[in-house]
Amino acid sequence: MNRTVRSVATSLAVGFAMYFAARGIWWIEQPTGPLFMVGAIGLYLVVVNVAILWDSAVAVKMPLWAALLALVSSALIPALVTVSLDPLTLTAPFATWYIGALGLLGIVCVVRRRFVIGWLVVVVLVVASSAALGFFVALSLGLVGSVMWVAVAHLLVMFWDRAVRDTERLAGIQQAVSAWHATQQVRQKERRLRTQFALDVAGPILSRAVATRGALDDAERLEARLAEGRLRDELRGADLLNDAVRDAIEDARRRGAVVTVFDEGGLDDVDEQRRAAIHEELAEVLRGAEAERWIIRAARDPLTAVTVVGRAATGGTSDDDAVDVWHEIPREAPRL
Repeated sequence: MNRTVRSVATSLAVGFAMYFAARGIWWIEQPTGPLFMVGAIGLYLVVVNVAILWDSAVAVKMPLWAALLALVSSALIPALVTVSLDPLTLTAPFATWYIGALGLLGIVCVVRRRFVIGWLVVVVLVVASSAALGFFVALSLGLVGSVMWVAVAHLLVMFWDRAVRDTERLAGIQQAVSAWHATQQVRQKERRLRTQFALDVAGPILSRAVATRGALDDAERLEARLAEGRLRDELRGADLLNDAVRDAIEDARRRGAVVTVFDEGGLDDVDEQRRAAIHEELAEVLRGAEAERWIIRAARDPLTAVTVVGRAATGGTSDDDAVDVWHEIPREAPRL
């Protein structure tokens, strides 16, 4: 679509340039200096085609040297035309071709994102045509149209650039939303799988508890407590768990420890490789100490991914427990 619009605009610009050049050649009275007129027309054709076509397939913005060439030529062309004609014919249709031609050159500069140069071309055109024809005469012979078309081109380019930026921003937002939606679907599926896994583990002992109406022996009560804990872990701390961490938590509970797992999104932005290392470190911490109460928390912290607290009971209330283990696992791997 963009290439189609660009090709159509390029074709129109070249076509109008040829039209203005043809107007200049189609003189009805012989110029006093025809070579100056032909030179002005030739210079215009070269400059306007350079402004339109040079590097247009590579970049929208016109090269600076081409823009400066257009600005210098906008001063030379009216002078050459004025010198080539008798003062009595300066207002003839073929003699004022440069007013529309330089207006087109200003439009080309604006469209190719050389706004300052484009408006300087207009200023030079106003000064040159006013000096040769008179300001109000120049206005009546097309100067108003040239200025207005440059202004319209400037506004259209501004609106077009804003629309392109808005489209790119909306496309980025749409991609982000799609990625978020896909991530949520994956997480929901993963939670369902983990919940199903926990239910598969807890299912037999729960069925036994229902069948016996809670009359379980000590071994069955331990298995029920472990199953309940694993089910709670899968629901509240899914991202903190892998097989090694599950085994370490189960070992701690079999020793009589109380383990609480909280996943508050601390691992959401951690890549898989670092997440595996965090799981391994967490399992080592749980296996390396024998606290009676464990609190494992993954909070949204810019530095710490997981905080592990192990408390050893001192015989008082839970508030009087002494901290036996305090371990923080950073989000980023430590630099060696």
